[in-house]
Amino acid sequence: MSLDLPDLQDDLDALAGAHGITGAVLAFAAGDEVAMAATGVLNTRTGQPVTTGSLFQIGSVAKAWTATLVLQLVGEGRLDLDQSAQSVLPELTLPEPVTIRQLLAHTGGFEGDVFVDTGRGDDAIQKLVALLGKVPQLSPPGAIWSYNNAGYVILGRVVEVMRGLPYNQALRAHLIGPLGLTHTATSADEAILYGTAVGHAHGEPVSTWSLMRSNDPAGASLAMSAGDLLTFARAHLADGAGMLPAPPARMMREPQVVLPDLGRPASWGLGWELQEWAGGTVVGHDGSTPGQAATLKLVPEAGVAAVLLTNGGDPDPLVAELLTPVLGRLAGVSAPPPVAPPAPPLPFDVDRYAGRYASDVTAWEVTGDPEGRLWVTVTPLGAMAELGEPQTFELARLRADTFVFAQARGGVHAAVAFIGEGERAGYLHTGRLNVRDSL
Repeated sequence: MSLDLPDLQDDLDALAGAHGITGAVLAFAAGDEVAMAATGVLNTRTGQPVTTGSLFQIGSVAKAWTATLVLQLVGEGRLDLDQSAQSVLPELTLPEPVTIRQLLAHTGGFEGDVFVDTGRGDDAIQKLVALLGKVPQLSPPGAIWSYNNAGYVILGRVVEVMRGLPYNQALRAHLIGPLGLTHTATSADEAILYGTAVGHAHGEPVSTWSLMRSNDPAGASLAMSAGDLLTFARAHLADGAGMLPAPPARMMREPQVVLPDLGRPASWGLGWELQEWAGGTVVGHDGSTPGQAATLKLVPEAGVAAVLLTNGGDPDPLVAELLTPVLGRLAGVSAPPPVAPPAPPLPFDVDRYAGRYASDVTAWEVTGDPEGRLWVTVTPLGAMAELGEPQTFELARLRADTFVFAQARGGVHAAVAFIGEGERAGYLHTGRLNVRDSL
């Protein structure tokens, strides 16, 4: 059956055109009913149109798939959430022991952006895990939430060892096959057999279709149609039906850690972000790869799910102006109002915040000016250095130690949080934990 959303196609066409979206698929499910719309092209060089069956990369939404594979093992009694990853992977030499639960909830505390190409072989993930002994420990395990790609690489390796299969084969054997998915690819070699989206930047196709295989469990190359992603979502709405016992499926949606104040109330479960909206909790995950972006949101209490897949342009306006309002109407929930710089501006102590904060892939140089304003210069480092030049933005204090970018992007003022006791902050939290160079 189809949901009664008669304006969905026209609204998607109009918004995608207004915001420079190369191609997109938007899909909703409520109970047994589904509504989908597609717009734009898969590749500006070929002009091939997007259809509702086209494949797009889902980026870090794949982390929910990795988490599901892990919770299958928990449901079988073969894995305990509070055992250490090192107990399964003795070759893992992180600075501190870290549990399966902490990895799932992004509280491992170690540097999480480790993008090393270890080849295209079935041992790519194993090789990357062997390199993680060199990463710095940023905070004690379990202490602070910080988004961690490498943690999911470790979880993918746990799945490989316990299933006796390469990660992508485990995906196919334990999720793609049991769910009956027909438009899902785990690599470029598989994706080329379908009508598949190419990522775009500034209106032109990007030079790389997917990231390195070593990061597949974190979301390097998994691609699928909106319908297949909705099938996965609906299985979770049905407490894991067809892929996972109900108790571990429900456990995935239980809060494990409250996020720092990044502008909206949220916590993290075992693979899912949990956002507090008026009327209920919205469960989901976002993802991005070069030139592509994905959004998946579920409202378990209402049995409703939404998917947006794009391959160029800024997807945020489509989320804010179309996905969010339709999801709200279908599920009886409403998103928190977007944050914005207060007027008049709130005062702050420049000395508490000024300094250089860094991770392995980004440096954030925070400075004040004579007018008492705060600025941040963002510089990509390491593997990310080739992706862009340094950019400078003004920050405005929102409340306490939380600041927002003074200029909105896609109608959204992104937030950052400074963390630390005493006169000077020790961390800048941007979704990742960035450590101050010196106090």
